[in-house]
Amino acid sequence: MIARHSRIVDRALTRLKLRQLRLLVAVGSHGNIQSAARELGVSQPAATKMIQDLELDFEVKLFDRTNRGVVPTVFGDTLIRHGKLIFAQVSNAAQELDDLNEGNSGRVVVGTLLAASTGLLPAAIDIVLTERPKVAIKISEGTNEVLMPALLSGEIDMVLGRLPSHRHRDKIKQEKLFEDRVLAVVGNQHPLAGKRSVSFEQIKPYGWILPPLETTLRRQIDHFFVGQQQYQPPMAIESVSYLANRALLQSRDLISLMPAEVIAQDIENGHLSKLDWIVPFGQGPIGISYRSDTSLSPAGQAFMQALHRAARER
Repeated sequence: MIARHSRIVDRALTRLKLRQLRLLVAVGSHGNIQSAARELGVSQPAATKMIQDLELDFEVKLFDRTNRGVVPTVFGDTLIRHGKLIFAQVSNAAQELDDLNEGNSGRVVVGTLLAASTGLLPAAIDIVLTERPKVAIKISEGTNEVLMPALLSGEIDMVLGRLPSHRHRDKIKQEKLFEDRVLAVVGNQHPLAGKRSVSFEQIKPYGWILPPLETTLRRQIDHFFVGQQQYQPPMAIESVSYLANRALLQSRDLISLMPAEVIAQDIENGHLSKLDWIVPFGQGPIGISYRSDTSLSPAGQAFMQALHRAARER
């Protein structure tokens, strides 16, 4: 086993070409060798030969042929994933060199979930830019279902927000920053705004703004609704857009569940109202997720330290 591994590594270091990996990724994307060959500007026979050479070098079958084209085997999927990671690292290196050439001191790409986007993230950015004003920072917002694959493929350096409780945890490292809780929020015009000790029976007639199905909070909400005699809201809007949710709450008598960290400023400024109903679920850790198989750049490490500092000072 060790001899086989050493043999394959030796072949990869001496014979593997980035062009082969580009073709591999393209075939996986198109599901068709001809389309991938056209994308790379090579003939189909040449592309087929490149795939065959890869299979010989790695001693595995990378694709299965079907009536509709080709489908990656488990070995093909693995090599495609690593190929994407290699290209992401090459892209990051080129971008970092470009940033340095333009006078920027490094670059960090941060994925953010809603739970950390309004308070913790801006505070950390302020700390980094105060100490390292030439660092280039890119922010990508989304759900764990979108951000975690991008993290694993190397497109982003870290994900900030609610730590995933089950999926992806075997491939990432996590650092908890603090515990956050969920609040029920309404517009100031809502009939329940300002009422004391609101019960769920009083809440039932109103519509909801809900997070996407794939999120942990949504699963908790659905489980709670089932426990309330199979309750179904009279109206439900699924959205992760904070600005859209905020406008909807201000214009319609809807209820939304949001992390306390996110909504605190709008409640304090009087733009929205906290519903006086204790949400019986939703508390969870806010923190940082990053790849376990790589080290962060100096800019990434500085951003990580800034997040810990911003969490302590919140």
